Formats: sequence, C-alpha cells, structure tokens
Amino acid sequence: MENVAKISRPKTRAAAPRVAATFAREAAAIAAGARLVAGVDEAGRGPLAGPVVAAAVVLEPTRIPAGLADSKALTRERREALFPEIMASASVSFVAASTVTIERLNIRGATLWAMARALSGLNVPPDLALIDGNVAPPGLACRAEAVVAGDASVQSIAAASIVAKVMRDRIMARVAEEFPLYGFERHMGYGVPEHLAALRRHGPCPHHRRGFAPIAALIAAA
Repeated sequence: MENVAKISRPKTRAAAPRVAATFAREAAAIAAGARLVAGVDEAGRGPLAGPVVAAAVVLEPTRIPAGLADSKALTRERREALFPEIMASASVSFVAASTVTIERLNIRGATLWAMARALSGLNVPPDLALIDGNVAPPGLACRAEAVVAGDASVQSIAAASIVAKVMRDRIMARVAEEFPLYGFERHMGYGVPEHLAALRRHGPCPHHRRGFAPIAALIAAA
C-alpha cells in the first residue's frame, strides 16, 4: 500500500507569468495524421478522502471554449461556467476511482486506472492521448504522450482538468451531505486544519483513504 508521508493540501504553483493553454500540440498531431486527439487529466490525487477523478476530452477544433486553463488557476465559478461549454462542444468521458480502488491499487495505480477507463469511455477512440504528468497509463488502445504541466499549456488537457475538478467537487458535495461532520464541501477532502481537527474528533468515515499516512496513524492510535 502506498502511503502519503505528509499532509496533502491543494496543489499550488509559484506565482509566475502563465502562458495560456493553446491548441498547438493537438493541431500539430492532427497535421501529422492523427484524426482525434484527447487530453487527459485527473483531480484528487492529494486529498485524504474521496475519489480520484480522471477525464478525457476531445476538443472540436472549431468550437473550443474561450478561456481554457489549468483548473487550479481558475475560480470555482469560472470552472462551473466552462464545464457546460466543454460538455456541449467536445467529446467527454470521466471516471471516478473510489477509495476502495485507491486502497487496492494505491493512489498512483488508481489514477492511471481511471485515466485509462476515461479514455476507453469516449464515443470514438482517439488516435493520440495527451496525458498530464510524466507517465501515461499502460496498455492504452491508442498512442499516448505524457506532457508535464500539460494542464497549463495544452487546451484539451486543460479542458479535462476542468471536467475532472468540477465532477470531483460535485461528488464531494454529495459526500458532505452524507457525512456532514467533516466539512467536505469546503475543503474537498484535503488535509487542511479544519479537516484534520474533524478527523481527530470523529475519526475517519468510509470515504477516507485508510492507506494515507494521517488516516493510518489515527486508526493505529484508536
């Protein structure tokens, strides 16, 4: 079981001028013969609770929503505004890997599993998958390229990051209704002080990732 050695918080990047995401990488692949190019990203690797969600998006070159960017660089309101635009103009698939899957495969394995399942769920299989990060899922039915920080530079990956984040936030809002003691609707399961304090008071719920170090420590102490 893969453990997290430190408390996980929402990912942040050092303040620096951002280069807007573009369709250049997809366009180059299409010019080289790829018919459909999918962007793939995930949301929720770091939290202590809830699923990790992966999304795959094939943008229509003539109907790309304006303002696509890394979901972490957008406000919640902007993500929610872009979400229906992406859903209406692109081919989209998303998959949630539950805490059970995370415990079975570890967080890296569950993330790659969800990415592969999201790609296989597209209406038409892509010729190329652009994967955010430094590794692509094994055994894909199409060619794949890993793109470090692709969510900030590649529009289809940025769109996937928005879909994954919005869907995960909605899942966590439902989890918060089921388990209201933890404040999931505010921190989405990340290891912020409010969440850690609630864990100390109430212990973990079924949606907590028991293989992650802070949760495992609480269980061991109990």
